Amino acid sequence: MIPTPSEQPIQIPPGGLAGDLAIPGAIGGKSVTGVVLFAHGSGSSRHSPRNRHVASVLQQAGLATLLLDLLTVAEEAVDIADAHYRFDIDMLAGRVVEATDWLARDPRTGRLCIGYFGASTGAAAALVAAAERPQIVRAVVSRGGRPDLAGAALPRVTAPTLLIVGGRDEVVIELNQQALRELRCEKQLKIVPGATHLFEERGALEQVSLLARNWFTQHLKCPA
Repeated sequence: MIPTPSEQPIQIPPGGLAGDLAIPGAIGGKSVTGVVLFAHGSGSSRHSPRNRHVASVLQQAGLATLLLDLLTVAEEAVDIADAHYRFDIDMLAGRVVEATDWLARDPRTGRLCIGYFGASTGAAAALVAAAERPQIVRAVVSRGGRPDLAGAALPRVTAPTLLIVGGRDEVVIELNQQALRELRCEKQLKIVPGATHLFEERGALEQVSLLARNWFTQHLKCPA
């Protein structure tokens, strides 16, 4: 097991969105080849313990991670009161695109393949952003997501996409099945038996983490 890398606080222009960037060192003589941007969902933030757990598993596999707040502090306060922003998928996707372009420019991450891990409405934002940056984004994973909210962007996604849903999250399973039919890229739907929407059951989040790790390590292999 490799040491957990220290996080570096970053801000994404032009709005100054806050994020935590973690880049592990070389493993077995091999360089890190991928970075996964986390697009958080409804009412969540970069401090989400569930996404931080997944991020730690990806880091142990040699992937860099960027845990990002898609809303500013002021926007988050408004959203907590009336959920004004959390379903504005186009705005959230625009924030993911801004962060993607920043990763592509930054000297610490510019050489790395980029993947997205989206949860809830963040999954829809990630898929819309992936459709906007097909030459940059190499893989997408959705956890308990609402990929159906990506709408017309779904057929334009070229990045291999994995949808993960809890087996007891029946409504969301149906919505993911609908989105799966619209996707034209390499795609899979994985159902975690016995898990509810937040994957709080014993061992459920571990299954999500392993599925995501395997998907990203398979697809985030960019040439030097």
